[in-house]
Amino acid sequence: MTAANPIVCTVPLDAPGVHHGQLRLPYSRDDSAWGSVLTPITVIGGAAPGPTVLVTGGNHGDEYEGPLAVLEAAATLRADALRGRVILVPFLNAAAVRAGRRTSPIDGANMNRIFPGRPDGTPSQKIADYLARVLIPMADVVLDFHSGGKTLDFLPFAAGHILPDKAQEAACMAAVRAFGAPYAMQMLEIDAVGMLDTEVEAQGKVFVTTELGGGGTARAETVRIARRGLRNLLIHVGVLEGAPEAVDSAMLDMPDADCFVFAGDAGMLDPVADLGDRVAAGQVIARIWPLDRTGAAPVDYRAGRAGLLTARHFPGLVQAGDCLAVVAVEVGQG
Repeated sequence: MTAANPIVCTVPLDAPGVHHGQLRLPYSRDDSAWGSVLTPITVIGGAAPGPTVLVTGGNHGDEYEGPLAVLEAAATLRADALRGRVILVPFLNAAAVRAGRRTSPIDGANMNRIFPGRPDGTPSQKIADYLARVLIPMADVVLDFHSGGKTLDFLPFAAGHILPDKAQEAACMAAVRAFGAPYAMQMLEIDAVGMLDTEVEAQGKVFVTTELGGGGTARAETVRIARRGLRNLLIHVGVLEGAPEAVDSAMLDMPDADCFVFAGDAGMLDPVADLGDRVAAGQVIARIWPLDRTGAAPVDYRAGRAGLLTARHFPGLVQAGDCLAVVAVEVGQG
């Protein structure tokens, strides 16, 4: 028998109007015997029937464009302007957001690697289980905002994945293009096991994700992209009326593992190419200098394919195994 999830939503999930509350998870700890982990949630039931859109930010706690876009939507969307329902979760991993960390300080979990979660697991696993068993099944479309956090920086793109169901894949990529980021990516994941993406797609939903910058902060430009993209997506699926803000998105593809460049050495990063540069296969795009001696030559790292430098390691110091760069292939305009 499957255990019941202990999370209680303090607002109705199926009522008309605007409702602000929390997902309340009981969590007994040293400083609060009968404490809770509180995840903010807003549910907006529209004035007319329509699809349900679930929007999440803060899946990783050091990525800020998504939370800022979702917070503004929660404060400004009106029920009488909507068809259907919008469920907004600005801080999916709220403890990580408060700590400014990628992972949860409560249980060390990376929220985006533990789906479908467990109702009897750690706090992060219980939150993932609640999404997988309650919120995702309600949704027709899921938008999960990401950026590079403290360790990566990206050209701003919205993304979908190659899927076995080609009709579902087409619907996802149409939504990606409608989002209207400067770039639209057909994305290859290093490891898709346990991702929110994978759970949503396995349930047959339309899924859109993003990478909108990085460095552990947000820029005015990338926040504008997030807010515009959320509105465009709601218009695309019929939840909001109006005209989307048109953007010519450059289409990118990550066809295989040659897109990734990983460090085999630790040291100081010497960038040779910048985000947005077009690089040739075999071109040096970064060097790593040793930290323990002088007089030694740096180690060169080369692009595995020709394309556009789409992501790069952000901090100045590198550890062996870090992702140094991603080179994507340009395939046209969206």
